[in-house]
Amino acid sequence: MEQYREHMQDEPNKGQDDQKDKPSGLMEKIQQLGQTNVPQLSQDSNIHCLTVVGQIEGHMQLPPQNKTTKYEHVIPQLVAIEQNPKIEGLVVILNTVGGDVEAGLAISEMIASLSKPTVSVVLGGGHSIGVPIAVSCDFSFIASTATMTIHPVRLTGLVIGVPQTFEYLDKMQDRVVSFVTKHSNITEEDFKDLMFAKGNLTRDIGTNVVGDDAVEYGLIDGIGGIGSAIRKINELIEMKKHADPQEGLVQ
Repeated sequence: MEQYREHMQDEPNKGQDDQKDKPSGLMEKIQQLGQTNVPQLSQDSNIHCLTVVGQIEGHMQLPPQNKTTKYEHVIPQLVAIEQNPKIEGLVVILNTVGGDVEAGLAISEMIASLSKPTVSVVLGGGHSIGVPIAVSCDFSFIASTATMTIHPVRLTGLVIGVPQTFEYLDKMQDRVVSFVTKHSNITEEDFKDLMFAKGNLTRDIGTNVVGDDAVEYGLIDGIGGIGSAIRKINELIEMKKHADPQEGLVQ
């Protein structure tokens, strides 16, 4: 009996020692993978975050090694945001090199037509067709180190050397210019000057606009990051609630 009691007394201590030696689940992940779980937005959050990163993929599928934002994924998200009464505002985070013009314009038009407050933040870069997406929101921010490349519309693949090809490009370009000037404070003349400038880009036409310059031109509303964006979207949500006091009441 004495031996049995001694054995039973040793067992709990042995279990405690094993637990001390064994790393926690979080520590184990850090040791094995070098990372922790990415924090997710709270289910109770009234703000949705949409990221536009890499290259905007349009009708043609890009190679698998490319970082892409697929417009067929983004468009249903925007429809769901508009329909979901729990989501009161949208924050768009951009770090994109641009991509398909029609896909980018489609995303821009959908964001601009949302009935809920929207704020965009350009971090790193919001180049090419990323410019209309950045300005499509009610208020736009850009990091002081971020850049936006403004250049003429280009065609990839087979180009037919006839006047109609140029006319098609010109009309497509007019759509981009019209959208940007309508949703920002930059004039059409200034935007076209930036678009057709020579000598700013190596062996190319266009302008690379850094954060402060983008605000000075009126392209972007202010300098700021994610903190500024969250404060602004909350401010816009409150303003909308005061403007529509009856919203949300069901009779």
